[in-house]
Amino acid sequence: MSVKQSELTTYNEAVRIIVRQAGAARRECGKEALPLADLLHRFTAEPILAAFDLPRFDNSAVDGYGVLIEDLAKASESSPARLSLSGSIQAGDSADLAIRSGQTVKILTGAPVPPSVEAVVMREFTRESKDTVEFFTGAGPGENIRRRGEEFQKGDQVLPAGQRIDPPVLGLIASFGHAVFPVTEAPRIAIVSTGDELVQPGTTPLASGQIYDSNSHALRAAVLALGLPEPRIFHAGDCPEETEKAFESALGDSDLVISAGGVSVGDRDFVKATLEDKLGVRTIFWRVAIKPGKPVYFGCHETDGVKKLVFGLPGNPVSVLLTFHLFVKPALLTLQGGAKKARALTARLAKQVRKKPGRLDFVRGEMTSSQEGTLQAIPTHGQDSHMLSGLAAAECLLHCRQEASLLAEGDLIDIEILDWTNY
Repeated sequence: MSVKQSELTTYNEAVRIIVRQAGAARRECGKEALPLADLLHRFTAEPILAAFDLPRFDNSAVDGYGVLIEDLAKASESSPARLSLSGSIQAGDSADLAIRSGQTVKILTGAPVPPSVEAVVMREFTRESKDTVEFFTGAGPGENIRRRGEEFQKGDQVLPAGQRIDPPVLGLIASFGHAVFPVTEAPRIAIVSTGDELVQPGTTPLASGQIYDSNSHALRAAVLALGLPEPRIFHAGDCPEETEKAFESALGDSDLVISAGGVSVGDRDFVKATLEDKLGVRTIFWRVAIKPGKPVYFGCHETDGVKKLVFGLPGNPVSVLLTFHLFVKPALLTLQGGAKKARALTARLAKQVRKKPGRLDFVRGEMTSSQEGTLQAIPTHGQDSHMLSGLAAAECLLHCRQEASLLAEGDLIDIEILDWTNY
């Protein structure tokens, strides 16, 4: 059965549909409070608000000496100013030590700065000797002083809800004293691999026509790389009964199901028909105008107001991972309350690309720079949909326009950073 290109869903439209359906599938009360040790990679369910001014008090940005500006008005390398050392303030000390004209106080990084101090001079521009400090430079108002509330004032929104928690975000949460913080519940994911020819690695020598199952392991790794919980994994042989049983189990206790293989138009491709006719999954779209990954399937299963998302990905190893990246990731992001951030760049093609017009080709590529410093992209070796080596070496995806048949060396092209740990 041939399908006209005009009948295929475009890539951009497919992503819009997925995000819309995933937004409707989000559970209303899907949040939980987790301790700091468990927050990494999760998404904030509430905004992070400043519980107090940050910094909480005026403090020194350097190891140095607090001074009055006028005392250093004539200081230079040849004629240093000499001030008496009245004391020292370390991090954790109080700021009740005042200075007057002719005096200085040693202040270490992060230590509070007394109100009487007008600037802090780095110790590299000074020389301390017993109770005297020589200054070889002048100072400006507020120099090397971090002012109270200059980053945030109490009650300010620090970051919005839906923020993925990486190390800096976790540090912000901790800096405001939170031992626990509310995050959205992570989606429960099930993976279904299909095919009579699949054999688990390490279990038995391969017979004629058999291959090792790489897709379920690659998809599991793709899920775990995003910091999501361990997915459940099922296998279905190439018959309607096994396909129905595997998907029924996968749908039972999950928010999102991902399958690999069985979604094209072959005699043993039973996934789409089984989902529609046996399990009540509503098809949203089937087949997208992209290469690789044309036969990708997306549907929804809804019971008692609970909506579950179902992705049928192609079985070729490259196609399954690329369609996970292109379509499943936006759904997982939306289910957790996050929003897609633009990661597209423009680069010069370092080698021409020929393609058939009619589909948006995602060519796997590496990034280099020209002698002039211009960003360049070059296709990796091994571009067929069964060649994982080309994807394994790839740093980016080259977006080869749908209508194009030839992209010449030196042409500008959109590229997308390929990061399996990020959305």
